[in-house]
Amino acid sequence: MTSSDEDVIRETVTLETTGDVAIIRIDDGKANALGHETMDAINAALDDASDAKAVVLFGREGKFSAGFDLAVMKDGPEAAQAMVHKGAELCMRLYGLPQPVLAGSDGHALAAGALVLLSCDIRIASDTKGRIGLPETTIGMPLPVFAVELARDRLSRRHFTAATLLGSTYSPAEALDVGYFDRVVPATELESTVMEMATAHAEALSPTGFAKTRKNVRQATIDHVMATLEADMAEFGVEG
Repeated sequence: MTSSDEDVIRETVTLETTGDVAIIRIDDGKANALGHETMDAINAALDDASDAKAVVLFGREGKFSAGFDLAVMKDGPEAAQAMVHKGAELCMRLYGLPQPVLAGSDGHALAAGALVLLSCDIRIASDTKGRIGLPETTIGMPLPVFAVELARDRLSRRHFTAATLLGSTYSPAEALDVGYFDRVVPATELESTVMEMATAHAEALSPTGFAKTRKNVRQATIDHVMATLEADMAEFGVEG
């Protein structure tokens, strides 16, 4: 990676702190695609946020994330497998983070973008236009084990089949009922609502109690995903 490439990634993923809350913003000026460098930068930001009592993820206006970098995904099976492998590790890290994780989503959150939402504890959406969901089976991809397990844990049982096997996508209001979001608020209130909730949880939750309970609630799922990841990725491919 050149120095100019590094500068672009640093601008794409930024970290700031407000009190006990670490705020990670992802904004590539386009679709907020999750490529290798962007995921590495998110992981680096999470490293730097280890002392925070709550972590917030924000996307850009109109795009929380449109998913994995399709240019890489279409560059052959090995490239696709490596990218999805890294995405699985990132989602499991968020899912098992010892701090509460909140997401503020405006606009689209598709495929890997939706999986990042499912990895977060509290998901707040704006009431703007956008599609949310896992369309993989409609675009020539299987849903990996980690995606299925996140959907099984976080989505409404009533909508599970449509959201996974049938590749359905939803408006923010529909996604609230499906289970992708916990609240939908006016766009002008998105950031303030997320920050208010993050600050409240940072103040109210015992870090030790939360981390231990997190492990009790989610570690079995994380262990299952990581134990099956290599075999799952060996079979992962993209049609066309």
